[in-house]
Amino acid sequence: MNKRLTRPLTVLLASTSAIALRTISAYLAIGIILTSSPAIAQTNANTLKIGVIGPFSGASADFGVPMLNGIQMAVDEINAVGGYSGRKLEIVKKDDEAKPDVGFKLSNELVAEKVIATLGFCNTGVAAKSLEVFQANKLPLIIPCSTGTPLTAKFPAEESYIFRTSAKDAIQAPFVVEDIVKRGWNKVAIFADTSGYGEAGFQDVEKALAAKNIKPVYVARFALGVKDLSEELKAAKAAGANVIFSYTVGSENAVIAKGRQALGWKVPQVGAWPLSFPFFIEGAKEAAEGALMAQTFIAEPSNSYRAAFLTSYARKFKVNKIPVPMAAAQGYDAVYILLYSLFNVKGGNFSGPAIKAALENKIRTYYGVVATYDQPFSAKDKDATTQNMLVMGMVKNGAVTFAYPQDAKNNLFVQRKQ
Repeated sequence: MNKRLTRPLTVLLASTSAIALRTISAYLAIGIILTSSPAIAQTNANTLKIGVIGPFSGASADFGVPMLNGIQMAVDEINAVGGYSGRKLEIVKKDDEAKPDVGFKLSNELVAEKVIATLGFCNTGVAAKSLEVFQANKLPLIIPCSTGTPLTAKFPAEESYIFRTSAKDAIQAPFVVEDIVKRGWNKVAIFADTSGYGEAGFQDVEKALAAKNIKPVYVARFALGVKDLSEELKAAKAAGANVIFSYTVGSENAVIAKGRQALGWKVPQVGAWPLSFPFFIEGAKEAAEGALMAQTFIAEPSNSYRAAFLTSYARKFKVNKIPVPMAAAQGYDAVYILLYSLFNVKGGNFSGPAIKAALENKIRTYYGVVATYDQPFSAKDKDATTQNMLVMGMVKNGAVTFAYPQDAKNNLFVQRKQ
């Protein structure tokens, strides 16, 4: 297939006429069919079912819905040009409501509905409860959002059916620590919730600080849903903290920011990607300004792929702004990584072990929105994102932009896995 045709379809089709669109679509469909095994020949009426699970309602829908939309957009693009070897991709959607027990039940339903693979989970605690379902049934799971480090470490790597395209906290935490040390902030107060996400993130932050011979001057742990952390913030201030490292999913980040503002305590707040969520930015308002966080994707048209992705998303879902752009971009790329991996499947064998092996092998280069991928996974490595793909984001005027102007320039070039 022509190398240009391995780029995201949004780039190729974003500004074409109806005649050109039909011509390119036909050419792509033929290319996809010809590059697949002849033994896979099926009628166009057949489909390949892909499970999608995440919080599409409830408190975590702010990043669950963008993830779903990114996945849907990629699937629609692929189906528009004939699908995989003439077979349309069909999404089997399950709303876990950010509840572990619900996620566990729905994961078993996806197994029963015979999906060939599942994309999903935004909440680390919800994902953790369901991992055994996918592993025991030898059904590949690709995680586009959840970042808890233990998720891809639960099973021995060579046996694991758990893959991930999001940046695990074990690379986010040291990336942010490196940045705060460079800025001279070395008296760290950690504020982490007691959920599965908060616990895993807390451990990753402590480990990253220890690697720099830094011990936090204060640690606060709290339950999800907390409304007041003023006493903990006073204690952190008294301990001499000059930066707050927060690890929590949503509104609790805003509680920290507003509490700090109420104290008149002008110290920076840093953390992982939830500081880019609406629950924080809109909830904390001016108190969110200047917050710093790790990002894999910032919603600025820094190259043609990202510009096309943002334009297509806005047009398709009729929005001016993606609530959590990283979730949408990582979900989108996850679909294409799966599709490109299916080209490695031999003889029409869509069993779990066959797709697992296909995901672990080198793929035709995919020029993604987040990164460029040619071997996102291997038998020994189930995480597609490496630290070189991260940039520091900063809240400015109620939106997330690049913390460093140089990063915006560097983002013209999409990173590859290291």
